[in-house]
Amino acid sequence: MTTDQIAAATTVHMPALGESIEEGTITRWLKAPGDRVEAEEPLLEVATDKVDTEIPAPVGGVLDQILVEEDSVVAVGTALATIATDSGAASPSPALPAPPPPHLPATAPEPPPRSPTPDPAPEVNSPPPPATPDPAQPVAAVSGATAEKLPRIRRTIAQRMVESLQISAQLTSVLEVDVTAIAALRAQHKNEFLARTGVKLSFLPFFAKAAVEALATHRMLNASLNPEITEVTYFNHVHLGMAVDSDKGLMVPVIRDAHTLTIAGLAQAIADKADKVRTATITPDELGGGTFTLTNTGSRGALFDTPIINQPQTGILGTGAVVERLVPSRRDGNLTINVRSMAYLSVSYDHRIVDGADAARYLTAVKHKLENGFNAHDLI
Repeated sequence: MTTDQIAAATTVHMPALGESIEEGTITRWLKAPGDRVEAEEPLLEVATDKVDTEIPAPVGGVLDQILVEEDSVVAVGTALATIATDSGAASPSPALPAPPPPHLPATAPEPPPRSPTPDPAPEVNSPPPPATPDPAQPVAAVSGATAEKLPRIRRTIAQRMVESLQISAQLTSVLEVDVTAIAALRAQHKNEFLARTGVKLSFLPFFAKAAVEALATHRMLNASLNPEITEVTYFNHVHLGMAVDSDKGLMVPVIRDAHTLTIAGLAQAIADKADKVRTATITPDELGGGTFTLTNTGSRGALFDTPIINQPQTGILGTGAVVERLVPSRRDGNLTINVRSMAYLSVSYDHRIVDGADAARYLTAVKHKLENGFNAHDLI
């Protein structure tokens, strides 16, 4: 935190919030002038186009002045507030007294004389005119609904989703996969895995590992197309974005060099990023630079989804809920029906650079890895 010591007061400045972030929005002050604040105690909340974060007080003392109001957009380095330190700075200026009420006469003035009225009978029988809503009145006040200001992170998500659909031609392909072997592997090793790594063994790191490995031979889904649509960049590394649901909204932290990680490494990285998002400790630098994204829509019970691409990427894989179903199969001419653990995989892709056949081949590669490619050795 950058601070300037001036006499017995400390000026709080907008800190650097990430490598490419130059400004932020003051969303909420957590303290008011006159409030006591301890060093490193959260003082205000700031939102950027990537993350919401809390700014701590650099020193202990009394909040003297707030220099920037809520909803203001300010640049990095801007003075936000002053804190009177314990060495004796002046406390906040007292509020000005309210002006006295105007003098009221002792008796109310005589009302103006009433004009003659028609016979009261027609007035009694006539229904009152229907009430018409005031066009200037908010919809919520008229209909009884509740209007709430949209949080900045929700506005950012909305803007990015619309922009993504406007920028690229998006299409989704869906495939079904049998993960019965992985379910058995998890059941056999989950307790040992938790004791060794400190994280639970879910289906997600298996999906992530299969998705990342398949990108090595399907480069068009681990790529970026320039705005002029004249050049494509194929990445030799996989920086895997993981969509994480939180109370404040959807965020996509990035696991760097995911192609170098084992199942255990991916499980730990996924848990770490998710925890940072949900505890509001994720940094803006951890939310950028992804080359491909995985979204686990099945974590809330969805069978499959049609996810929207995280620009400027060319693909995003959605994993549906794993459910047990009766599945028929035929071997040597004999039809059998067994209970299998099944899931849907859906990949949304940029049709400007990825064809439907490319997407189908990628999903087939992921399916093959999930159905045949894992054993106990992969959990080490």
